[in-house]
Amino acid sequence: FKEQGVILSSLLTHSLNIRLVNVQPTLGDSPYGSLWPLPQKVQISTVVFKLSGASFHIFDAKASSSGASCRLLQNAYRRYDEYIFTSSRKQGQNKSKKALASDMSELQVWITSADSECDSYPSVTSDESCEFTGMVFVFFHFSHLADTLIQSLETFSQLVYKDEYGAKSINRTDIHDFPRFAHRGLLLDTSRHFLPIKVILANLEAMAWNKFNVFHWHIVDDPSFPYLSRTFPQLSQHGAYHPYTHVYTPSDVKMIIEFARLRGIRVVPEFDTPGHTQSWGKGQKDLLTPCYSGASPSGSFGPVNPMLNTTYDFMSMFFKEVNTVFPDAYVHLGGDEVDFSCWKSNPDIQKFMEQQGFGMDYSKLESFYIQRLLDIVTTTNKGYMIWQEVFDNGVKLKSDTVVHVWMGNKVEEELQKVTEAGFTTILSAPWYLDYISYGQDWQKFYRAEPLSFKGTDAQKKLVIGGEACLWGEYVDATNLTPRLWPRASAVGERLWSDRDVRDLNDAYSRLAKHRCRMVQ
Repeated sequence: FKEQGVILSSLLTHSLNIRLVNVQPTLGDSPYGSLWPLPQKVQISTVVFKLSGASFHIFDAKASSSGASCRLLQNAYRRYDEYIFTSSRKQGQNKSKKALASDMSELQVWITSADSECDSYPSVTSDESCEFTGMVFVFFHFSHLADTLIQSLETFSQLVYKDEYGAKSINRTDIHDFPRFAHRGLLLDTSRHFLPIKVILANLEAMAWNKFNVFHWHIVDDPSFPYLSRTFPQLSQHGAYHPYTHVYTPSDVKMIIEFARLRGIRVVPEFDTPGHTQSWGKGQKDLLTPCYSGASPSGSFGPVNPMLNTTYDFMSMFFKEVNTVFPDAYVHLGGDEVDFSCWKSNPDIQKFMEQQGFGMDYSKLESFYIQRLLDIVTTTNKGYMIWQEVFDNGVKLKSDTVVHVWMGNKVEEELQKVTEAGFTTILSAPWYLDYISYGQDWQKFYRAEPLSFKGTDAQKKLVIGGEACLWGEYVDATNLTPRLWPRASAVGERLWSDRDVRDLNDAYSRLAKHRCRMVQ
C-alpha cells in the first residue's frame, strides 16, 4: 500500500484482520455498490475493512478549538455515526463498552476553512469539492464546512455495507468528487396543502442524502398564506387555512433554516407576485385589483394592483422583513402566469394604461409592476430569481438575476435565448415531479440533460443547475415523501454526477439500494 505500509504494519500488531478478497461482497450488480449520486471519480478496491460501532469514532484531525464547539461539525458527526451504526445502537452498544475487533477505528476529518465558517450559511459560490485518500486514517480534505462536510460524510456512510455475516464493512476506496452544477434544488409548495414542519424536516434530511443543496420554499400562493409575518400578521390571520394550526411562525422558519444549514442546504423563499396572490388580498386591503363585470365591480379580485402607490409601500415593508428573516443571498420573486383579464376589465386600470402610454399591451403593465418590485428588492441587497415569463416580457433585469426556466414547450430555445442575453439560469422544465405516470418514470427525469441546447461554452456555463418541483395540488403530508423519493434522486444524480453517467441499468441497481437505505 505504498506509503501506508508502516501504518498497516502497526495495525496488524494489534491483531486487526485485513482480508484480501477477489470480489467486492454485497456490492450487487453495480461496481459502485449503492453510491448515489455517483462521484466524479471513484475507485473501489477489493481490500475490506471491518467497522465496529463500539470502537469507531469520527473526529477532527486538526482538533482545533472550533472543532470541539462547532455545532455544525458535532451535529454531523453524531448524525452519521447513528446512520452507520443504527442497529448496534438499537441493541444497546455504545462506545463506553469494550471495543470489538475492528480494522478501522477512526475517521479523521481535515478541515482547512477558517473557524468562523462554522457559523456561516452555504451559498451558491461554496466550494463543494472533496477528496478521499486511502481508507485507513486520512479521508477528507475540503475547504468549506457546511456543504462539503455533509456530502463527504454522506458518501462515506454509503460505502459502508453488511457482509455475508452481517458485519459492517467498507472497501478501501479513493474518491475525488465535486458537483457538476452548483445549484441543485428542490421546490416544495406549502400553500395548496399545508405541510407540517416534521414533513419539511424529513425531506430536508432526504435532500442531504441525495446531495441537494437548495430548498426552494414556495411558501405562499393563491390558496393560502401560511407565512406568519411580524410586520403584517393579518396576512396569515385571514389568508392561512387556519390562523394558528396552519401557519409557519417566526420560530418555525428559523428552525427550518437552521436544520437546513446543518445539512449544507440553502433556503430560498418564494413570494410570487403579481399573480398567485388571492390569499394576500384577504388580509391586505386594496392590494389586489377589483375585477369588473361591465360597469360594476364583480366582487372578485385579480392580480396585485400595479397603479397604487400603497402597493409599493406595502411591498417595500414586506420584503424588508423577508430580508431579515431569510439569510440567503437570494429571494425568488415569481412573476409567472399573470392573468390579464381582471386588469382589462377595470376602468381605472384602463385609464392608467392610457396615461402610461401602454396602449392595450398588458405585458407592459406587468413589466411596470415587476420593475418597481425589483428596485425595491435591490435596496435590501438581495439577489433575486424570477420565473421565465419576466424575462420573456422584456422586463429590465439586473445582470445577476437568475432566470428560472420551467415551461415545457421549446425549453432548449428558451435556454438559448436566456443565456445569450447573459443571464444566469436554472432549469426545472424536465423535472416537474407532480406529473406522475405508472412504473419507472424516474428514468425520464434521469435522461434529461440541462446543456443539450445550442450555445457557446460561455452560455452553457451560465446554467448553474436546476430544481425538481413538487407542486402541492394533490400532495399533502400523507403522500408527499413516497411520491417525491426516490424519483427526485434521479434529478439529484443528473445535477451532481458527470454528464457521461447515463447507464440506466447501473443507475437502477444503485437506486434500488439507495431507496432501501433511505427507507431504513
